[in-house]
Amino acid sequence: MAQDEAVIGCTGELLIGTRGSAGPGEILVRVRGGSETFLAWSQEPLPIGTTVLVVESRGCREVDVIEWGDPLDTLRGDAADVG
Repeated sequence: MAQDEAVIGCTGELLIGTRGSAGPGEILVRVRGGSETFLAWSQEPLPIGTTVLVVESRGCREVDVIEWGDPLDTLRGDAADVG
């Protein structure tokens, strides 16, 4: 199957937690001006509600993901502590 390159680099939220090598979860991804669901694979189990980054497309609506934390959230937290 052909890769879905549009989804690589997108973030989303896990609707069903991943189980690492034991099986996929499900992710809701904001892509192409809307939201779509994909089977999501990760190296380590991730719980429901985790924000993830799509790092690879396996084709056929399956993607590889990693846990994602917005780097700007860290900066916002530091700015709130100043003053």
